[in-house]
Amino acid sequence: MLRSLLFPLLASLAFTTATAAPLTTHAERSGFVQTGRYEEVGRLCRDFARAHPRHVRCTRFGTTPQGRPMWALVASQSGALTPAAARRAGLPVTLVQGGIHAGEIDGKDAGFLALREQLAKTGALQKQVLVFVPVFNVDGHERFGPWHRPNQRGPEQMGWRTTAQNLNLNRDYLKADAPEMQAMLGLVRDWDPLVTVDLHATNGAQFEHDIAIMVEPLHSGDAPLRAAGRAWRDGVIDALAAQGALPLPFYPSFIEEDNPASGFKDSVSTPRFSQGYFRLRNRFAMLVETHSWRPYPHRVRLTRQTVDAVLDQVARHGRDWLRAAQAADARPLTELALTWRASDEARTIEFRGYAYTRTASDISGALMTRYDETRPEIWRVPLRDRVLPDVVRAAPGAGYLVPTEHAGWVAEKLAQHGVRFERLKQGHASLPAQAWRADGVTRDAATTEGRQRVTLTGRWAAETRELPAGSLFVPIAQPLAAVAMHLLEPDAPDSMATWGRFATAFEPKEYMEAYVAEQVAREQLAASSALREAFAARLRDDAKFAADPKARLEFFYRRAPSWDERLNLYPVLRVDAKP
Repeated sequence: MLRSLLFPLLASLAFTTATAAPLTTHAERSGFVQTGRYEEVGRLCRDFARAHPRHVRCTRFGTTPQGRPMWALVASQSGALTPAAARRAGLPVTLVQGGIHAGEIDGKDAGFLALREQLAKTGALQKQVLVFVPVFNVDGHERFGPWHRPNQRGPEQMGWRTTAQNLNLNRDYLKADAPEMQAMLGLVRDWDPLVTVDLHATNGAQFEHDIAIMVEPLHSGDAPLRAAGRAWRDGVIDALAAQGALPLPFYPSFIEEDNPASGFKDSVSTPRFSQGYFRLRNRFAMLVETHSWRPYPHRVRLTRQTVDAVLDQVARHGRDWLRAAQAADARPLTELALTWRASDEARTIEFRGYAYTRTASDISGALMTRYDETRPEIWRVPLRDRVLPDVVRAAPGAGYLVPTEHAGWVAEKLAQHGVRFERLKQGHASLPAQAWRADGVTRDAATTEGRQRVTLTGRWAAETRELPAGSLFVPIAQPLAAVAMHLLEPDAPDSMATWGRFATAFEPKEYMEAYVAEQVAREQLAASSALREAFAARLRDDAKFAADPKARLEFFYRRAPSWDERLNLYPVLRVDAKP
């Protein structure tokens, strides 16, 4: 009798163990001392879909340069597991991505844990669709080893910050050079997530605060969305604090490197970063930074709690936020802040740090900060958290024109983001437009992310230009107008021009031999008293010019008919009416 009772019980326990075990991670089984390899992500993706066939779908959304699959899990207890089904149901979509920096892998292990627990109950996943990318930087994840994050406590081994092509994906959102980013943007175009959560671990100093939560729109972006962004951030922070966390609403990076007394300042990220990018789409983005000096089990628990809090907030408010985002899509864009800055105003905050000393180092020769984690103390330090628009640009009346010679590659970049454009069937020999000419071109001495960035100064001014058939027209009247402006305004911080994609427009190609320029100069001086006076004044007032033979000859070359009038002319035009 006892045996007959025990057998079904043991069989039931065995079945439970067999079905549950595949949904646990290597990190859990190791007590969060280790993290699993990428093979585990694909296996768990399939296992979750098999265990919850009505509520989870495993999808491959890209392939890395080293040929590895990029996996995403789509989860919803509403039954909406496709973008079309989510739109029909009016459900908000929450995108959670881990491992964009694959050494900061808290999000992968925490995300699987959160997903399993959410599926075990009825609640938040009924009111939204979760798209979970456990590891964004897949090839970097498999560059696996110890000490890849020397100021991070656990796991024992981890991946690498950058991709196999040595690109930092969290510098690539707008320029989208990496194949992985192009795949991610395809996922974003398909699902149009209302909120995106980017899971990281910090670099930096030692202190007691264990997580930072930053959201946009809040300081920037569409004005009516900022209140929702603040409510989302504060709701998540409150939920974490209620569970014993010590959250911050700003990134804890000192104004002066390695000097805690210098305090902190808040900022708005440029669109090379996830948090700076999605605000341009009239959507919400959250940057989550657990503190790298906290042990890995602590960081994973905090990250799991953050994912739970995000899902809870979206379940409560997501439909309202979605309506607000769609209203922002419909509003015309008349001007846009291209850059932001923290004001000089500072308030004193109490920050939970440790006792520290700053003494000269006999190794580096510089002042070195040393922290004593056995002695917590309150730092009273300045915080500059009033963030203001810096460079503000009026939008074109109708849109941008990209000439035929650049239309192919620019169209590809616009399409990656989902920016709408059309090709003009008819050319124009004389088109009134605004053209932008550079009066300052400064190239970085070193490359960044494999590109030589260019700082351009100049202005838009009315000109009449020729426009060939086949050129692109990019209308400003579209939901992604802010993305278009950041791509096409030449001096925007992450524009195609700033990243060097139009570099040849700012390179002189034709030239005049010095002996020819000398003769041309004498002829010009003989023909114009005004020019003689201007040249003499320049020699008198500009010592650098007077000492530079090439600059002196160029003074006259620029006034010769052979001068290239297209030099420093940005090829893209702005128009107030569609051609």
